[in-house]
This record gives sequence, C-alpha cells and structure tokens, in this order.
Amino acid sequence: MHQRPQVLILSGLDPSGGAGIQADIQAVTALGCHPLPVLSCLTVQDTRNVYGAEAVDPDLIRRQLDCLDADTPIHAIKTGALGSAAVVEVLAAFARKHAAIPLVVDPVIKAAGGGDLADDELVAAMKAELFPLARVITPNGIELAQLGGSGDEASSAQSLIDAGCAGVLATGGHGDGPAIINRLFRAGAPVQEWTIDRHGGEYHGTGCTLAAGIAAGLAQGRSLETAIERSQYLVSCAIQQALRVGQGQPVPDRGVPLVAS
Repeated sequence: MHQRPQVLILSGLDPSGGAGIQADIQAVTALGCHPLPVLSCLTVQDTRNVYGAEAVDPDLIRRQLDCLDADTPIHAIKTGALGSAAVVEVLAAFARKHAAIPLVVDPVIKAAGGGDLADDELVAAMKAELFPLARVITPNGIELAQLGGSGDEASSAQSLIDAGCAGVLATGGHGDGPAIINRLFRAGAPVQEWTIDRHGGEYHGTGCTLAAGIAAGLAQGRSLETAIERSQYLVSCAIQQALRVGQGQPVPDRGVPLVAS
C-alpha cells in the first residue's frame, strides 16, 4: 500500500461531466493526489448552460465532513459551487477548525452560458465567511467584477484583498485575446502572471480544473506559485485535446495521464 496527499473537495455535480466535482476529481488525480469528494449541490446542466441547482442538506454535509475528519488526513480543501449560504457556513466552521489546511475557493457564481449558481445571500456569505480563510480565491473576469465591484481587474482584486483575501488569482480563460493570462494579486507583493496560448474559444470546466489543480499542489506542500504553474500546465494539456461531449463548449480532457514533476 502507499499514500497520496488528499484533497477535500466540496463542489456541485454537473451531469455533463465537464465541470464541477467530476472535473475536480480528475484534476486532483491527474496531479498525483487523492480526492475526498463531498457534493454541495445538484444541478440541471449541460455543456451549454445551467438551468437549475439545488443545495444538498447542510447538516448532511456537516456529518460527512465530521466523518472524514475522524478517519483520514486532509492536506488541502477546494470549493466550487456551494449551493446555499447555509452550506458556506458549515464549510467555514470546518475550515476555521482546521486553519492550517490550505483552502482554495473557486467562487462559482455563474455558468459560462449565463445560468446562476449563486444568489446574493450565498455570495455575501462567501465574501464574509470563506474568503478570509482562503489561501487564494480564483475568480474569472465576470466573477471578479461582481465580487470586487469594478470592471478594472486590479481595483476589484485590491478591494477583495482589503476585505481580507490573502490572494486573488484573476483567471483569464473568459477573455478573447491570443493568450490566457492569469494574474495573482497579494497584499504587499508585486502582481505575478502566468501566460499560456489560447486554443480556440472557451471550454467547459477550465476554472474548476485550474482551482482543483492548485489545491493538489498545495496538498503536496508546494508553494502557491508552483502550484499555479503546474495546474496551468494541466489545463493547457487538457484543452489542447478537448472532448466534444455535447452541443455547447468542448470539455478539457483531464483523463490524459499527467503527473507533473
């Protein structure tokens, strides 16, 4: 027998298999870690859009977290679509109890097709309860503007840092230039950026993949910068051989064997 670093994942179920908890499981596994998946919400979703979402009972989630905590080591935590403010409160209580475990928050608010995955109460709970506990949050451009209150990337990131975020990775997958640029903002530190070539348009589940891969790197004891770089490499490989699953966005092929050094 052998062991791998373990990543606790709280995310929603995407029936198309493109985003959500399946993307997280695949990304964490591809980068050499073992996933501990806990469903936070169920969605009516395909590769084109989200048409509905229902949160899992927060008490059931609390019981699952307590059960895992009593049995297995947890080396990092990654969140995606959380379903309700009550689920956020359960997770925040768990994260405060385990403050030494790095937390990566992907603040999923809207699907690429425009469908809502978070109401105002959930967004407010994430900002107040989860963001101050996270090693890094990973909003895309649309989410960053909504969370930070400005269309200017740097201004919105600074607003979130001023409110208690340790790190904001502004992801560039929703842009339309020749390159995808991901920028890391942290208090008192210069902005760092990573660039990869853009292949075609947008892909279903790249944000989930990136955030989950970062959590895997942190679970292995790597620096945040190295974790971002390795995860971005995974995303780049996965979109270069994307799958045609449905009639909407292509799905990154995270099934390719890849354990980056």
